Amino acid sequence: MGIYVQKIIILLSFKIFFIGSLQSTSQACHPVDQVALLDFKNKITSDPSKVLHTWVPTTDCCKAWEGIGCDTTGRVINLTRPGLYSGDDSIVDTSMSGTLSPSLSKLSSLQLLDLSNLKNMGGQIPPEYGKLSRLIHLFLDSNNLTGSIPPTFRDLHQLKRLYISDNSLSGTIPSNLFANMTSLSELGLSDNHFSGPIPTSIVNLVSLTKLDFHNNNFSGNIPDSIGNLRSLKNVDLSFNQITGSLPKSIGNLSSLVLMYLNNNKLVGTIPSSISGLISLQFLHLSENSLYGNLPLSIGSLPKIQRLILENNKLTGKLPPTIGNLSTLNELYLGNNLFTGAIPSSLGDLQGLQTLNFSTNRLNGPIPRQLEKLHLLQELDLSFNPLRLVKIPDWFQNLKLFRLLLARTGIQGKLPSWFTSSSVSVLDLSNNAITGKLPFWIGNMSNLSFLNLSNNGFHSSIPNGFRNLSLLMDLDLHSNKFSGNLRKIFSKSFRDPLGSYNSLDVSSNIFTGEIPENIGNEQVMGSIKSLILSHNLLGGNIPASIGNLTELQVLKLVGNGLSGKIPVELGNAKEITTLLLSNNKLRGSIPAGVLNLTKIQEFDVSGNRLKGRIPAHTTKIPGKAFMNNPGLCGAPLPPCKHNH
Repeated sequence: MGIYVQKIIILLSFKIFFIGSLQSTSQACHPVDQVALLDFKNKITSDPSKVLHTWVPTTDCCKAWEGIGCDTTGRVINLTRPGLYSGDDSIVDTSMSGTLSPSLSKLSSLQLLDLSNLKNMGGQIPPEYGKLSRLIHLFLDSNNLTGSIPPTFRDLHQLKRLYISDNSLSGTIPSNLFANMTSLSELGLSDNHFSGPIPTSIVNLVSLTKLDFHNNNFSGNIPDSIGNLRSLKNVDLSFNQITGSLPKSIGNLSSLVLMYLNNNKLVGTIPSSISGLISLQFLHLSENSLYGNLPLSIGSLPKIQRLILENNKLTGKLPPTIGNLSTLNELYLGNNLFTGAIPSSLGDLQGLQTLNFSTNRLNGPIPRQLEKLHLLQELDLSFNPLRLVKIPDWFQNLKLFRLLLARTGIQGKLPSWFTSSSVSVLDLSNNAITGKLPFWIGNMSNLSFLNLSNNGFHSSIPNGFRNLSLLMDLDLHSNKFSGNLRKIFSKSFRDPLGSYNSLDVSSNIFTGEIPENIGNEQVMGSIKSLILSHNLLGGNIPASIGNLTELQVLKLVGNGLSGKIPVELGNAKEITTLLLSNNKLRGSIPAGVLNLTKIQEFDVSGNRLKGRIPAHTTKIPGKAFMNNPGLCGAPLPPCKHNH
């Protein structure tokens, strides 16, 4: 939306200019231009909002046609009919269908062409548009254009803004396309299917401030001399197939504010020349294969606010110079191979709101200097060999919204200071926490996500649990919880928050039947994943589960369940995974359950089912039906006649 609002401001300024021009217009619309515009209109097959309704042959295109501006000689210099534009009181959003007419190339004085956001405008970009030698602004983004960029565009020497993003364009970019576009300041080719290398002629765009190629299939290296583009402020090459290393010359981009190179195939080290990016605020290099140490010079980015380097192969110790990044708000270094201790200098980052070091090889202790981070909202140190033993008591002085300490070596009981904590997302899974789930858990009224899985808890669910009215995701699997499940299914909630999204209590020793009314409990109404496997439940599968219209995953493996598979499960149309194996289920398989349209994984093996397996379209392996002595039919052996 930002691009469009920006363009609307540009267009409004153009309108003011052209109103002044129109007042002094002495000649009628040039006949060549009028014919060209009418030909464009003739190629429009649908105009539901009547964007072109004023374009009639009997009137003057300069004076009566909306979206047209002319100079004093009657030549069209402005054609603006975007699908998103400023109305009297609001922004109007519309569409048009058809193809781009080559005749527009006859508008020889045209400076501004905006046919963006018409959504259904298809076909190719006419190569004749390369003749529009006076064109300054070209906006064809957010349409359904196909084909490639015409090589003739290399002749648009006066172009300052070129946006053809968000189409279905493909092919390679002509290598010399940008050789003479020295006036180009903004270039948007994102969200297409372009492939091949980034053309080396791009380094001739010495006036370029914005370069956006994200979400294509570009490959090859970033040009070594990209550092020549000293005016660059925004670079987004994310979500491509770009290889090679980061050019050292990027350190010359002293005006750069934003650099997104994430989700590519970059290798090599982060060059120490990065310290030259003195205007950089947002750096996103995640989802690559960068390796080596973080350079000490990373601490010389005086304006950096967001530094995202996660999901790479970076190694070595974290440089203490990170503590110099006084403007930093977000730091993501997760899923790398960093070793050593967390630098105490991080305590100097007074503006830090997010600190994510998860899935590295960092060791403890956690420096107490982090206590000074009064604005910190998210702390994720999960999956590091920190050997914490206990969560430091000074954590209670942090006003954290998200605290994630999975597999960090925590032992013993939950610290009682959690009773007054404001934490909303808490992940303490894969530790050695023991004891009971404390009665005061109900005081943690902000909890929306709680993961205590893979620990040593041994207790029933305390009465206070019902007070967790905002809790939406609960994972207690692989503990020794006991008692019945009713308190989990009947907790309070604050509509629209607090209804379950996911619930996993598998691999415990819960007892008692699954409540018959589970599918009618309001707190269960929007659940997507329900996993109760490997408990001592017994009883039947409640038919009311079929009322869970958003349920995608249902796992009831090894629960000692008996009775029949309820036909009503076939009403839960969103189910993709249904695992009912290793129970004592009897009767036949309901055809409507086996033929759920979205089913991908199905398993009823190890029960006491009988009868013919209903015909089904989803490919399900034979092992999913094994060890049911009475079942027959594909994919098991054929039924005998008495079936």
